[in-house]
Amino acid sequence: MNFTYIASICMGLGVVCALFLTIDIVNDVMLRYRERFLRESSTELDDVFFELPAEKIFVMSILLGAVGLAVSAGLVILSASPVTYDPITGTPMGGISWAKTIFVGLTVGIILFSAPRYYLRYKKKKRLEKFNEQLIDVLSSISSALKAGFSINQAIESIAEERNKPISDEFSILVREMRLGVPMDEALNKTSERVKSEDFELVAAAIITARQTGGELTLVLERLAAMIRERLRISGRIRALTAQGRMQAYIIGAMPYLLLIAMCYVAGDMTTEFYNSPLGIIVLIVVTVFVIIGFLMIKKITTIDV
Repeated sequence: MNFTYIASICMGLGVVCALFLTIDIVNDVMLRYRERFLRESSTELDDVFFELPAEKIFVMSILLGAVGLAVSAGLVILSASPVTYDPITGTPMGGISWAKTIFVGLTVGIILFSAPRYYLRYKKKKRLEKFNEQLIDVLSSISSALKAGFSINQAIESIAEERNKPISDEFSILVREMRLGVPMDEALNKTSERVKSEDFELVAAAIITARQTGGELTLVLERLAAMIRERLRISGRIRALTAQGRMQAYIIGAMPYLLLIAMCYVAGDMTTEFYNSPLGIIVLIVVTVFVIIGFLMIKKITTIDV
């Protein structure tokens, strides 16, 4: 009896220690993830010139995830059929499936938690596309200004004063750096690293090379403008030709889940077995992994760099 009592106490102490260790590990992981989230969000906010602290994006993500989890889980519970019993075996049928509730709630919560970050990345992508489109007119304007007798500094300042966003924002930062004493070559390299535009990298390299070698900058800029214009034309043509493939990727990726949702309403008892058995949960996880792999493969095939 004494040994049983001592063994129970030791087991309880072991469970408590394991619990505290698990909490400590989870807390450490969450703190690391929060720091990385804030760091990356801060960079993405600066890239799109959003005047928001990264902390608000983190709080917004948590709120969206929590609301999505609660609402989706509540809808699953409300849509559950009442409990009935098989007349032959007497086994209960229907009722609330907690595995299904947890699966749907976590899925919706994770998607909504990631939504703000994906929105920032979408805005950054669209901003970069608009920047590259405006760069063609900017190169023509700089070339015309140089032909009219302006210096390269004055030509860049005129672009910054036009307030044609987003390119005027980047050129305003470039002008501000040069006024603070940063050499033009270094300021152009910093702008190229900040914008992450391959077209602007060519422009910066052309301006730096022309300043060092004394080349004909106006002719170089005109050729760069023509090259970028042709590249954008080809890119638009490729996007139009691959639009069907990209749409197929989205449809094929969403079809299994749309079919599962439809089956939940048409044959709820049949789909409940997926959530109430380990084999069914494993099948759902495997299907999700293969759908993601297929979506990424189709997206890789339809993404052509020019």
